[in-house]
Amino acid sequence: MMIFILASGYLFTIYLLLALAKRTGNKTTPSNVALNHKGNHTQEVSVTPNVTEASSLR
Repeated sequence: MMIFILASGYLFTIYLLLALAKRTGNKTTPSNVALNHKGNHTQEVSVTPNVTEASSLR
């Protein structure tokens, strides 16, 4: 009888923790991101570094 009570408590605790994780996981999604992106706006970014001085370490 004691094993049944302990196992039930364990399963109930796991169930509550999973429900809590699912509930808090839904709140972490950003709400200000537009899901429907209309238009063809592209952002041009230069990836070449601006090097002003070259040095060598010996």
